Amino acid sequence: MPVTGESKVIDTILNRRSVREFTDKPISKDEINIILNAGRWAPSGLNNQPWRFIVVREKGTIMQLSECTHYTKVVVGAPLLIAVYLDTENSYSHTKDVQAIGAAIQNMLLACCELGLGAVWLGEILKQNEKVNSILECPSKFELMAVLAIGEPVPKERTSTRKALSELVFEDRYRQKWGE
Repeated sequence: MPVTGESKVIDTILNRRSVREFTDKPISKDEINIILNAGRWAPSGLNNQPWRFIVVREKGTIMQLSECTHYTKVVVGAPLLIAVYLDTENSYSHTKDVQAIGAAIQNMLLACCELGLGAVWLGEILKQNEKVNSILECPSKFELMAVLAIGEPVPKERTSTRKALSELVFEDRYRQKWGE
């Protein structure tokens, strides 16, 4: 594992955790704009910027969206949701655009961490994408990619583990394990 303290970006990447419990403290518009700007500055093929975001703070809408996922408690507990979409009319390569949106989401999660906020990337809600789109009155040209639940984290220890690089990386060709 890299030594922390040498790079703020690396520290933020290594310290980011999925947070599923939030306080009631609202997220300021300035903080929301920082998060959104982090997302829009992600790389995209041909700089097409295929992402679109719907910011959800209204409690009634949050309650409706909570019924679209098994993670009801997480969604209801978050003061802020950001629905992340792919604008299919602004797409030049679906695979590359989905990858770009993944980068945008990661940027947003890292921005949350840097701001002292907690966030979790909800993918399971995609199973109810038509219901989500109906609730958010979203045009059919938008394809739901994720919903981020964001808030001030309830204080608690959050740990995580990762597989060793030797389990994940090969050198020059498959079956030739990477030496850490």
